[in-house]
Order: sequence, then structure tokens, then C-alpha cells
Amino acid sequence: MRAAEIVVAVAMLAFGLIMAFDSYRLGARWGTDGPQSGYFPFYIGVIIAAASLITLVQALRDRSEDGGGTFVEFKNIRPVMAVLIPAAFYVLGVQLAGIYLASAVYIAVFMVWLGKYSWLKSALVGIAVNVSLYLMFEVWFKVQLFKGSYDLLGRVGL
Repeated sequence: MRAAEIVVAVAMLAFGLIMAFDSYRLGARWGTDGPQSGYFPFYIGVIIAAASLITLVQALRDRSEDGGGTFVEFKNIRPVMAVLIPAAFYVLGVQLAGIYLASAVYIAVFMVWLGKYSWLKSALVGIAVNVSLYLMFEVWFKVQLFKGSYDLLGRVGL
């Protein structure tokens, strides 16, 4: 447990510092027209780095014999993997098919698999959510979201 806490704390500390540094480079001050583009990410990076540093110090100060016990047992990691592995496929799906199609499939599959809903209800919810997002971002806000390497929606005229 102790070793895992140290590794994760160091990794998150590095992530927070990189985030804060790069956000500062972009501009982390309050400008005449409001916050600069790196203002909020800078402070989030600082908070992540500070929390990670506290966790690292606590893990290094822990002198218990067993190091805090077992990090994780198989029965406890199984539900995590049930979400993590499909999420990895979702990220791949976004890259290939775009955020709308991948999200519709992701929502529908999770509703059927974990929620035990019917395929019809799940497909309708997945489609409805993503049609709503499409209308909100693409039509009303005029913000283009990633369509994927194959731009499947563009091929059907959307």
C-alpha cells in the first residue's frame, strides 16, 4: 500500500507541476478582459500538486510494519476494470468515429451491461443525449467537436 501511495503521489505531483507550469506559460493572471487562458488550469494544477505533496509526505512518514496492508485484491479491482477497460475502448472509439457516435455507443452499452436496461431504451437514450449535445455545441454554440479520423457523421451529411 505504501509503495503504491508513493508512486501515485509522485506521478500526480509531476502531473500537477506540469499542468501549473504550462498554464503559467499560457497566462495565469487576471487580464483587463478577465482571466487569461491558463488562469483556472494553473490553480487546479497547484491544488493537485499540493494535495499530492501532502499525500507523499504522509506515505513517507508511515512507519507501519505492513506498509498499510495490501494495495488491492482481485475482487476489488474487478469493478474498476469493468469501467476502465470500456473507457479505454471509448477513447479509441472517439479517435476513430468521433465523440458523438462513440458516446452514443458507450452510453448504450453501459446502460445494458451495468444498468440492465433493454437495448432499445439504451440506444434511444444514447442517441437522444448525443443529438442534444450535437445541437447544443454544433448548432447553437457553433463549437465543432472532434468528428474522428473517419468522420462518419460527415459522410452521412451531418
